[in-house]
Amino acid sequence: MRGFTLIELMVVLVIMGILAALIVPNIIGRTDEARVTAAKTDIGTIMQALKLYKLDNGIYPTQQQGLEALVVKPTTPPIPGNWKPYLEKLPADPWGRPYQYLNPGIHASVDVLSFGADGKPGGEGADADIGSWQ
Repeated sequence: MRGFTLIELMVVLVIMGILAALIVPNIIGRTDEARVTAAKTDIGTIMQALKLYKLDNGIYPTQQQGLEALVVKPTTPPIPGNWKPYLEKLPADPWGRPYQYLNPGIHASVDVLSFGADGKPGGEGADADIGSWQ
């Protein structure tokens, strides 16, 4: 049986260091991209549920009723006559905050959005707002 020499171990460590230096920056940048993609997918799902709600009830949930109206039947007027559960549960955005709902919307009849990584309106890159109008 033969063990590893110090030089062999050093060569392996250098190779691993080079690989880490090349791969890690690519993986770190992908995390933000993945979160933005997840937010866009969630927003698309919520918008589909809102369209079904409107199709069944003739109107979108009010601002006061919010997105919760897709999960639990609203108790504030106007109470929908043909309500069904449209989502099993409301997802949080990829940064752990609730999605925003605007009725009336700024870009359409209703808007659904996430404020991005910083949780504040506006921003650029990962901090930019992600909305149903995009």
